[in-house]
Amino acid sequence: MLRAIQLKPSPLFPPGPSVPFKDLLNSCPSISSLQCIHAQFLIHGLCNHLALTTKLISLASMLSQSMCYARKLFDALPHPDSFSWNSLIRGYADLGPCTEVPLLYKEMHHRGLSPDHFTFPFVVRSCAVLTALQEGKQVHCNVIKHGFRSNVYVQSSLITMYACSGEIHDSETIFDGLEMRNIVSWTAMVACYAQNGAYEKALAVFRWMVASRVQPNEVTLVSVLPACEGIEYLPSGKSIHAMVIKSGLRLYLPLVNALIAMYGKCGNTDSARQLFEGMEFRSLVSWNTMIAMFEQSGYGGKAIKLFRRMLTEKVRFDSVTLVSVISACTRLGALDTGKWMHELARSKGLESDVRIGNALLDMYAKCGSLECARNVFTRITSRDVVSWSAIIGAYATHGQAEDVLELFSQMKAEGVRPNSFTFTSVLAACSHSGLVEEGVMHFDSVRRDYGITPTIEHCACLVDLLGRAGQLNEALEFIRRMPVKPDSGIWGALLGACRIHVNVELAELVAQELFQLDPHNVTFYVLMSNIYAEAGRWEDAARLRKMMMKQDLKKIPGYSLVDIIKKYH
Repeated sequence: MLRAIQLKPSPLFPPGPSVPFKDLLNSCPSISSLQCIHAQFLIHGLCNHLALTTKLISLASMLSQSMCYARKLFDALPHPDSFSWNSLIRGYADLGPCTEVPLLYKEMHHRGLSPDHFTFPFVVRSCAVLTALQEGKQVHCNVIKHGFRSNVYVQSSLITMYACSGEIHDSETIFDGLEMRNIVSWTAMVACYAQNGAYEKALAVFRWMVASRVQPNEVTLVSVLPACEGIEYLPSGKSIHAMVIKSGLRLYLPLVNALIAMYGKCGNTDSARQLFEGMEFRSLVSWNTMIAMFEQSGYGGKAIKLFRRMLTEKVRFDSVTLVSVISACTRLGALDTGKWMHELARSKGLESDVRIGNALLDMYAKCGSLECARNVFTRITSRDVVSWSAIIGAYATHGQAEDVLELFSQMKAEGVRPNSFTFTSVLAACSHSGLVEEGVMHFDSVRRDYGITPTIEHCACLVDLLGRAGQLNEALEFIRRMPVKPDSGIWGALLGACRIHVNVELAELVAQELFQLDPHNVTFYVLMSNIYAEAGRWEDAARLRKMMMKQDLKKIPGYSLVDIIKKYH
């Protein structure tokens, strides 16, 4: 029980039991005022008044933005009713921790109280946030049992819950079974498809919704925009943008941020920049979206420049900002700028963030500073599979196979389960160091010990491993036994091995496969021409060169980036 506060009589808190508490609660401006009203409850013996205490619980969660005070109020009630339970469940669903919601829901059942149409949406939403599919299915059974299968709001929350667990078919079944659909159910289905990568279906449902004369709101538009990813979806994205302008929603901040992200993913960075510059007010999400858009579109220099502007305008950044800028440094090979970002992260106490640690690790490794990468790795307190894969990949790139295998053993000893990317680095290290038996053993382990289906990258590493070791026939036999069709990377690895071991006959066989798979890739023509030249077959080498000229195949020259006075050239 919270301790009462003795108050002097005042116009707000007059003496006596006739205090208009309900009116006071409805106009309560702050948590301190709420606590004063609660003190008066105790003074006037109203601490067990169910309706007033339930109102207190609801306001406590909203005003304090914390559930501690609200929970104490609830626990003090001798016999809370369904409305009290709903108020507490809603508070936890809105503020968290959401893990409390399923527990409260079960306790509510044990107390003999029936959930209603207010209870279910909050419980289902919490199951969605927690990706608690089994608990969500149990709640779904109770929804049917209590006769709410036709309640559109409850059913919409179930669509979202199944979507968050990737169960698209279940979401479709619920949506198709709705007798009446409102804006919430349409939006839930659009978001379901968009979040699970079914972009065509998301846009199709959105068009169906508009054709059904249901006016999309700002939440619908924010939900459908992620489905416009890639240049082929740019016309659809522009149509939605036009709808935003016609609907008078162009000042809705999350919608403008979503439009910026959409234009970036469709490769139209100029339109994204115009939207950003035209914003009257920019949130941190706006800045982060724009910086991430530049970084992902290959404009690392612009991403860093925009971050410097962000600092100039005194906008506070967060870990999301830093991860994008560090990734931009990685793409540019901008080691000095990357070190500056590391210092910024350290000064703001963000160095311990595992996402920033992983980004810094990757940046140092790809910029050639292996020692710095290892130092960052040792400082990461909670290393996940991404951290381990990044440091193993760093040593593999630098050809230090012994360190790779040692780190891989340490990773498994610490109970971290390797993923597909980890094995790619391990196999690549074995390949470059000629560790054939070790490499074959790890390749077999991918499926046998971890249940991971070997990817094309894994197979290419094994072909390269066998080829470098001179086991060309074994490599060819492995390619023919592959469960998936080999791509140009697989055959290219074998062609490179043929050049190393001067096997022209096999090289011709492999080259034919490559010319059919990727006829416009100039690299394979050049490699085969060099094989002919090194074998003294000049006429064949000249024939391939003529083929290249006839098809107008040209090798794209490489380029380097140079950092001069904070600009990249």
